[in-house]
Amino acid sequence: MKLKQLEGLLGELQQFSNPKELEQYPTGPHIASRMLFTAENSFEDVSNKVVADFGCGCGTLGAAAALLGAEHVMGIDIDSQSLELASLNAEDLELDINFIQSDIKNLGWRGQIVDTVVMNPPFGTRKKGADMDFLCVALKVASQAVYSLHKTSTRDHIKRVALRDLNASSAEVLCELRFDVPQLYKFHKKKEVDIAVDLWRFVPKGNQGKGTEHHLKSGTS
Repeated sequence: MKLKQLEGLLGELQQFSNPKELEQYPTGPHIASRMLFTAENSFEDVSNKVVADFGCGCGTLGAAAALLGAEHVMGIDIDSQSLELASLNAEDLELDINFIQSDIKNLGWRGQIVDTVVMNPPFGTRKKGADMDFLCVALKVASQAVYSLHKTSTRDHIKRVALRDLNASSAEVLCELRFDVPQLYKFHKKKEVDIAVDLWRFVPKGNQGKGTEHHLKSGTS
């Protein structure tokens, strides 16, 4: 599938109309398509792989993974309304995605049971450290790679903590993107804010580089 085609399909998905105070900034089709297209075409981390979308929101990253041939996709979010919207989006595109309602920190997964984690975590602006909570869990459960978006202003901190404390054997910024954050919340003073974000690829220690789909059938649905 070509990048333009992927972006077009993702552009048809429904987005949040009334987000809660969870820093639910939708990952637009432009960023989501490039994120997953890069993961697949540069690193072969998507097709025939088990992919988890952490904090999936309306399901854009998970949908992109499924469209690019992932063997099994799971979307995890704490918010039931987000999951309802994500489920409708998956149905519209005729995609088979397993949605799980859970706080990322309460997943209780043991070991590296997915190949690749993709995520646009909370930026940690409202709740300090929320982005690192996501990254910590992702690097424990992924066997192959973690793709994540973080504010460019936190680049040095992210790299240092990931390599020193969070089980990453490598942490690489693949590109810098512009993230348009619309005025969704009361604490937003401007109509739209253009934030510089980094697309990271983290490789967990003990990268086995093999599929782990046989672990998935128990306890995740």
